[in-house]
Amino acid sequence: MSLILNIDTAGSKASIALAIDGEPIAEAFNSEQRDHASWIHEAITQLLHANQFKSGDISAIAVTIGPGSYTGLRVGLATAKGFCYALNIPLITENTLRVMAFHAISYTSKDMKPNFEYFIPMIDARRMEVFTAVYDQQLHEIVQPQAMILDINSFENYLTNKSLFFGNGSIKFSHMLTSTDATFDQLEATAADLGRLSHDKFLKKSFSDIVYSDPLYLKEFYSPHKI
Repeated sequence: MSLILNIDTAGSKASIALAIDGEPIAEAFNSEQRDHASWIHEAITQLLHANQFKSGDISAIAVTIGPGSYTGLRVGLATAKGFCYALNIPLITENTLRVMAFHAISYTSKDMKPNFEYFIPMIDARRMEVFTAVYDQQLHEIVQPQAMILDINSFENYLTNKSLFFGNGSIKFSHMLTSTDATFDQLEATAADLGRLSHDKFLKKSFSDIVYSDPLYLKEFYSPHKI
């Protein structure tokens, strides 16, 4: 049995989740972004206690490594590394956009939504910039994660009824467009979604280096980029 503590502090809402063999069993949230650092350690202690586990029962720590909030990413990764050092357990990292896409794929499949081919998460990076990528139904990466300055021609090859745009960055993109067949939705991934992905990495022993792992900020400045 694997018990993985999953941490997602990449966005305005932080979440932690305990998952056994990839199935989330408990989750906690914090909606005050400025309080993620002061909230997380006590929240982990309470979540373990409420579910009758000790820190020594944890098999690995998983964390969203970015892109996302600079401060949030540092809080999440520092917390994950601290537990891994103290408990001598593996660190698992996952791209935030991939976790978002996994949630969207799972949600649309479960709720019998239209049969989308492309899943396009967007994280607001201020002004007209977003962090984004493109995934297919199998969670394969079609366009790699990147920072992008949006304009009306962005994603021109994906503005069809086969595409789902989601995340807080998709709002401003939808406002730029006068007409499109694509679908926009405000879906929110949480640490529970990370829990389902991290189990697969745990089984494959796809661990990250505790010393050298850094947040994936993606905040290089790109010229407007069309995909």
